[in-house]
Parts: sequence; structure tokens; C-alpha cells
Amino acid sequence: MPEVPEVEALREFLDGHLVGKEIVRVLPLTVNVLKTYDPPLSALEGATVTAIARHGKYLDIVAAGADGGAELHLAVHLARAGWLRWKDSFPPQPPRPGKGPLALRVVLAGGDGFDLTEAGTTKRLAVHLVRDPAEVPGIERLGPDPLDDSFDRDAFARLLAGERRQIKGALRDQRLIAGIGNAYSDEILHAAKMSPFKPVKNLSEDEITLLYEALRSTLREAIERSRGVAAGRLKAEKKSGLRVHGRTGEACPVCGDTIREVSFSDSSLQYCPTCQTGGKPLADRRLSRLLK
Repeated sequence: MPEVPEVEALREFLDGHLVGKEIVRVLPLTVNVLKTYDPPLSALEGATVTAIARHGKYLDIVAAGADGGAELHLAVHLARAGWLRWKDSFPPQPPRPGKGPLALRVVLAGGDGFDLTEAGTTKRLAVHLVRDPAEVPGIERLGPDPLDDSFDRDAFARLLAGERRQIKGALRDQRLIAGIGNAYSDEILHAAKMSPFKPVKNLSEDEITLLYEALRSTLREAIERSRGVAAGRLKAEKKSGLRVHGRTGEACPVCGDTIREVSFSDSSLQYCPTCQTGGKPLADRRLSRLLK
């Protein structure tokens, strides 16, 4: 799933490719991709893109009508298997709805534009056309952005105050902190040398500082790696930069121990026993004792 670094890189890419251009056609190609009906997608036809914003994992394509109409926001959440693919041109014939991974197509006046695609059978990619991004429930509920200048160590500590969950779950909660998912929570915890099962309430003041610094540095380094990378190569760039996530059975790049995995019903986490759990492998989450 694209997280803060990849969505921020997409935002920067689209800022250089979309802003100032006129939208001539928006084609929904699956029945469930569009989550709103008012205003209709046709309201974007003839509108000019004025800005590209990001809200957590959401892309926000801002457009204004040539006749001075109301500002519109095309808010896109790529979910687990969605992606944005830039096209310099399109075939003359429009694609057939429901065929392949195509979910939505946006065509610009110059003939270029982009496709939203989603692999697999579980379709969660979501597009909202709204007048205010706060109308999107997922955006309205978001916690603070971890890249915002106001997100300092003390702000992070205030968010964690009273939390009784394990660190892994807290970092992934979009209502607590916007934009961190399964992959970068693994990377942050590895950088901080902390067990994913450690309860937030057991963190010392020094550990909160260490976790905050690991969070900011991990996300900033990932953004720097992604900066300037074409949209089509961002997924590969993300994978190449990960140290533990998705690398079960490989050697930890820090200590050389074997990276282990804990599986859940629909996801898994990866960690290094030597770096994070005092050398002790974690058993299944339901059977493991919480590690300090």
C-alpha cells in the first residue's frame, strides 16, 4: 500500500505534470471506484488543475472551472493494490468498463493524463469528487501529518499519552497519525530498535524521543529516495529501500540476524530479533507475551 513517502512523491510528480492543465474527460471504469455522486464527474470536464495536495495517504487534485465555478477536489485513496500510471497519450478508443485493472481514466486537453489501476479481486481503491476535502470521511478523521512542521517531539508525546495499545497498532492508526502503514511502521520500529508488541504505555521519555526521531528520519529518507522518480517506478523504489519489511528470511542489514515474520489474517509484520526483541523470536501474536 502506498504510504506517506510514495503519496508525497506522487504529489510532487503530479504537481509538475498536472497543474495548469485542462481536464477534458474523466472516465470511471469500475462500478465501485467512485464513492460520491454530487457533484458528478462531468463537472471536472473543462476545469483546470490548480494544485495537488496530500492528506495522509490521500491525493487531492484541486481544479477550478473556466467559468469561475466552485473549486473541486478529486480525492484519491489508492488502498492496498491501487496505483496511478501516467500516460503521454491514450488509444483513440476508450477502454471497456470492467476489463482488467483499470479503475478510472483522466484525459487532459493535450492528450496526456493518467489511469488509476487496481490489481487483484478485492477492490478498495476509492475516488471522491467533493467541494471540500473534509467531506471525505477518511480525510475528516485523519490525525496530524508526521511531516508537518508542527509535528514535533512534544506533539508526538501528547498523541501517545493514554494509549494502551502496542506500538505497531498505534503507528498504523490513521486517526492518531496520518499516512503511516504496515511497511513504514516496521521500518520505524526497526530504526528505533523496539519490539512491535511493546505497549505504548511502557515507553519512557527517552524511548518516546527515540521513536519520534526514528519516525521522522525514516519517512524523510524514504521521500528523498523517491524524489524525482517517475510515477511508474515508485513502487519498486519503495521496496528497494526497505530494510526489514517484506524481507522475511533475509539478513538484517544492521546486525546480520535473520529477519522474522509474524502473520495475521490479512497482513504480516517483519522485524529483527537481535535489533528489536533482545534476540527472542516472536510467536504468533495471539500467543505471544508482550515484550518490553
